[in-house]
Amino acid sequence: MAKTRNKVRSDGRLQAKISLGSVDGKTRYKYVYASTQKELNAKLDEVRIQLGKGLDVMAQRETFGEWAEKWLKLKRNEVSAQRYYVYQCRVKNLEPLRYMELPRIRAMDIQDIIIDSSDRYSRSVLKEIKSTARQILQFALDNRVIDYNPAASVRIPGSAAETPQRRALTETEQQWIINTPHRAQTAAMIMMYAGLRRGELVPLLWTDIDLDAGTIRVSKSMERVGNRWEVKQGAKTEAGVRTVYIPQLLVDYLSSVERGNSLLVCPDTTGKLMSLSSWTKLWDSYICELNFRYGDFSHVVVPDENGELHSFKRPKSKFAPKKLPIVIPEITPHWLRHTYITMLYLAGVDVLTAKEQAGHSDINTTLSIYTHLDSQHKIRQVNKLNDFISGCHMGVNDSDKSQKIG
Repeated sequence: MAKTRNKVRSDGRLQAKISLGSVDGKTRYKYVYASTQKELNAKLDEVRIQLGKGLDVMAQRETFGEWAEKWLKLKRNEVSAQRYYVYQCRVKNLEPLRYMELPRIRAMDIQDIIIDSSDRYSRSVLKEIKSTARQILQFALDNRVIDYNPAASVRIPGSAAETPQRRALTETEQQWIINTPHRAQTAAMIMMYAGLRRGELVPLLWTDIDLDAGTIRVSKSMERVGNRWEVKQGAKTEAGVRTVYIPQLLVDYLSSVERGNSLLVCPDTTGKLMSLSSWTKLWDSYICELNFRYGDFSHVVVPDENGELHSFKRPKSKFAPKKLPIVIPEITPHWLRHTYITMLYLAGVDVLTAKEQAGHSDINTTLSIYTHLDSQHKIRQVNKLNDFISGCHMGVNDSDKSQKIG
């Protein structure tokens, strides 16, 4: 059992030290200070309780910031560079906790950070901040520094702004992709009809595509490191390495694409691997092209030199000196990928197959999309039940008729 020794310090405070046993032949002590004997006894009892729980009382003066650094060091080898950067940002969001000793952190300390951040960040970012705090404190808990995780009971305010939902393209918007020649069209077609992520598309080679078998082999991805991309062998996740079976429409389109001298399916203008900036320029140009072709400018008004508003006159050329306002939805690669998963759902593809085709590492990701789509397409599910019941009754009626005839 831990032993204690009391003495009076020169400043008048009482001091006690508890022997924690020997490590490498040296005795370790935990020092406790108080103004009165009653306060000292209470603190000693608290230390004994912590020791009884197996907690490392010597590590309890370590701060949240110190354990955040230890946790980030661990994560550096477990996640992509982009995810690691996000974790670093979320740790910065938790700056008010940096110098707090771990046992002193309460749920309200984290809750205050969430509340103060709710007017600046979306709901999904607030969830990331809470998750990062929870993971760091769980790391400390697993190492017996604290005996509970205060982040577990933190709540996200109901007033926090919802993250903008990714949506599938409408049938009309899908036709825009199919019918509009552009240097980005191949990228858009593959993302929409094969579900590849942007990072999986950029390093894709023609040798990864087997048009006879109707497949695309995904085995590489781009990883964001600072302001640039680096090629990573393997996809975004282990599950992301996959063979995607593509529809005939995409097979026919890819068969007609002029490949040029580059091995890359979607190279930059020089035939080399696209950079982040070259991708951004390409996609911006594509949206402008779609906007010029399909945008409805009839409701757009602009001020003249005198400040009076007039109807916007659509220029005859997209290269007109006046910049066209963007009036179409600004389609993103995420929307195209979501369109692909939505088409799998509407085609009746089971969730396990959809998970494999989309390259999701967690089936819950696919299930959440399918569940959301279910709420939008409930009538489809009811119709499937009606068709099944009708088929069953039809079989029973036919059987009854045959028995009567016999």
